[in-house]
Amino acid sequence: MSSTGISGALAALFLGGAFPHHHGSQAGPPPRPSHRHPPARPDVHASPGRLPQQSARDFAVREVSGLDERPVAHLGKAPGPEPLPAGGTGAEGALARFAERWSPGFSGSAGPRYLGFVTGGATPASLTGDWLTSAYDQNVSGSGGSSAAALERETLGWLRELFGLSEAHSGAFVSGAAVSNTVGLAIAREWLGERLGVSVSQEGVGALGPVDVLSGSPHSSVAKALSVLGIGRDRLRPVPVLSGNREAVDVERLAAALDALDGRPAVVVANAGTVNTVDFDDLRAIVALKERYDFWLHVDAAFGGFAALSPSYAHLVEGLDAADSVCVDLHKWLNVPYDAAVQFTRRQDLQVRVFHNASPYLGLPTGDPDFLHLTPENSRRLRALPAWFSLMAYGRDGHREIVERNVAHARRLGERIAEVPQLRLLAPVRLNVVCFTLADDPGEERVQALAREIAASGEAYVTPTFYGGTHALRAAFSNWRTSEADTDRVYEAVARHCALRRP
Repeated sequence: MSSTGISGALAALFLGGAFPHHHGSQAGPPPRPSHRHPPARPDVHASPGRLPQQSARDFAVREVSGLDERPVAHLGKAPGPEPLPAGGTGAEGALARFAERWSPGFSGSAGPRYLGFVTGGATPASLTGDWLTSAYDQNVSGSGGSSAAALERETLGWLRELFGLSEAHSGAFVSGAAVSNTVGLAIAREWLGERLGVSVSQEGVGALGPVDVLSGSPHSSVAKALSVLGIGRDRLRPVPVLSGNREAVDVERLAAALDALDGRPAVVVANAGTVNTVDFDDLRAIVALKERYDFWLHVDAAFGGFAALSPSYAHLVEGLDAADSVCVDLHKWLNVPYDAAVQFTRRQDLQVRVFHNASPYLGLPTGDPDFLHLTPENSRRLRALPAWFSLMAYGRDGHREIVERNVAHARRLGERIAEVPQLRLLAPVRLNVVCFTLADDPGEERVQALAREIAASGEAYVTPTFYGGTHALRAAFSNWRTSEADTDRVYEAVARHCALRRP
């Protein structure tokens, strides 16, 4: 599929052949499911083959088709809890009750103007895969009795190729970037033990002694991972970043910090796309330091790794293939449903040492270990299927087009915000995030209030942040649906509510 045609093709697939088309406005509470048949008896065994498929399909299609006009955020009060029904309502009754009580309060976070955090949507193909994931209900903890694990391995191979990693990198699916970072740092912890002649997985983290983890602008999930792993949040050593409004680590200062360790092995967490300004550490320069210093290189490329898809931005992640472990989050820029991320590493042997599950009924890990020996989870759903569908449907070119179009929209919003006297950009738009603030008195209360007002309008959603000593807002573009018209609507919502505020 050509990069120029995916926008129309995706829309046609979503609203055409793949899903029935429903006309009319979808704003406001969703219609209740139709009842072509009497509700099923609440006894789950009454008719095992009976699914409320027609009502559920119609309801889901109406909801997805109306995402563009659904309020981007819901700030109202949620319904209060109700007692558990003793007799039950049946599946169709439950669907009707959900439509009445809960659906109106769900946000349009999968829609085109939700620019908070780094939140992707769900491409039509990935949604198909997600539905089938639940329908087949495969447990991919092991490979026995199903080809599901083989499909997951194929998908991991495609992703490895997509991000320019070598065949030396093995992968595993996890729930999100936080767990991916945790798994990568758990392997790093075992590597430190190997360097010091101890087995952390057997003896515990206390056998290591103090650990040094160095990073310039680490994501908050890195500190969380260090807490979970028993290393400790305080062992995260901040390294100065480059001057000039940058978030990228100063490699010379990093070298000095490593030199001060007097030969002790360490962990370096490099960033391929920081959350505030999408800055990138110089991975090639950091890799070159491994010739002089002994450290494990973990790269947090949760969404910045997708720069590899575009010839215009691939240089930002040069050197990624030399990392010892890599985090990439798929429910961000791959636009698959929550939850899906991957973790790659060069040392699967150490990964198995940390996560293997020793049980006679599960079997011991082999040269091609089952996934239950690679991550904290034993049982889990087939997370790879939505990614497999989206990669198969749109290929490298289609996903590259999403990345490049999102970057173009981010730059458009940045250019327009720069023209508003009441606003100012805090950093150049390097990729897909626009970081900006109030030109006058950007205090926390005023900036937070502006974010709430924009969200309350239902037109757009941006998240508050703190960058360079200033309270700010950030708009992150990563949804396949977002168009130029959506970008202009976001700008108009921001500018309108900004103009209403008094300095």
